[in-house]
Amino acid sequence: MMSGSDATRTSARRRRWWAEVGWKYPLAALVIFYAAFPLAYVLSASLAPSGTLTGSTSLFREISGQNFTALGDTRFWQWAANSMVIGVSVVVGAVLMGAAAAYAFSRFRFTGRRLSLTSLLIVQMFPQMLAFIAIFLLLITLGSVVPALGLNSKIALVCVYLGGALGSNTFLMYGFFNTIPRELDEAAKIDGATHAQTYWTIILRLVTPILAVVALLTFVATFGDFILARVILTSEQNWTLAVGMYAWVSDQLNANWGLFAAGAVIASLPILALFLFLQKYIVGGLTAGSVKG
Repeated sequence: MMSGSDATRTSARRRRWWAEVGWKYPLAALVIFYAAFPLAYVLSASLAPSGTLTGSTSLFREISGQNFTALGDTRFWQWAANSMVIGVSVVVGAVLMGAAAAYAFSRFRFTGRRLSLTSLLIVQMFPQMLAFIAIFLLLITLGSVVPALGLNSKIALVCVYLGGALGSNTFLMYGFFNTIPRELDEAAKIDGATHAQTYWTIILRLVTPILAVVALLTFVATFGDFILARVILTSEQNWTLAVGMYAWVSDQLNANWGLFAAGAVIASLPILALFLFLQKYIVGGLTAGSVKG
């Protein structure tokens, strides 16, 4: 039999556990539910042969691969290829340009350095879509001289994305570059290494975590962008997934939500794969940095 004092202590421990730790479990379950339910609903809609969401009263009541098969009769895979080409191009360009600019701001002292950093900080406060009218007019004028950089050009869209990504990525990388000891640069210089050799062989290997973060954020933003892609890409064969899939549901009378859901499920796979691939670099780089420190 438990004495009265033991029961009181046990009750006190339970109340303390609920006050410090226990309340987190119901909250975590609620957050997971709200995060997982939309995903489960989209997956259920993609497997429903009806092609609509209005009649769905239960998840996974009907399971069929009809919507996924129907994607082959559309331009889905062409749009997916366009999105991948544009996304990868923007990621490579944004990482290279942002890292080079951040290295210059972090290691060199030159006239206008502080003003340039302040300008980058101010510019990144405004979303790029605010300038889409100016971008549209600029591309019309530029396209009359260089058609490859005008409207309906994937190269022009990549250039527009790179222009917007340079400011935010540079300022983000700049803070991480400052954490790398300058003694490494001085030691490499004593050994006869140039700035380029120091940058490519030493610095970039140490800033892998921030490169992975920038690559992931840039790809997600580019892959899912709709406004700029819709404004610049006018022909259906050049559309990205965001623009093309929107056309399936833009008409309320002929909206095919089942096809849209199937496309959304497949479109999420590249982002998921990239996150899983870069996760080890982010975690491994941070762990290595803490051990070295």
